[in-house]
Amino acid sequence: MTHLPTNIVVAIQNERSQIQNKETALKILRSKIAQLQHEQHAASVSDLQAGASANWGSQIRNYVLHPYSLVKDTRTKYEEKDPQAVLDGKIDGFIESWLDHSSV
Repeated sequence: MTHLPTNIVVAIQNERSQIQNKETALKILRSKIAQLQHEQHAASVSDLQAGASANWGSQIRNYVLHPYSLVKDTRTKYEEKDPQAVLDGKIDGFIESWLDHSSV
């Protein structure tokens, strides 16, 4: 028996009856198709999972709001003393430091 969409071929001749061989081959074919679908699902789930860049401790910036105020870029070591301005969108210093850092 051949499953045309996946080209999985199952041939069995254990039983005397052709009908029993066909039923057994169909069971094996179904299990192989189910296994293939499970592997494809596992592969798609692993593709969707976050990579190593999202692990704990690999953040780009540290925001310290108490006891002192500081935002520090861990890649370029650039620091900004006003975290509220950074949270409001003033990130030009971080962008410039990253461009200077990446061009080196």
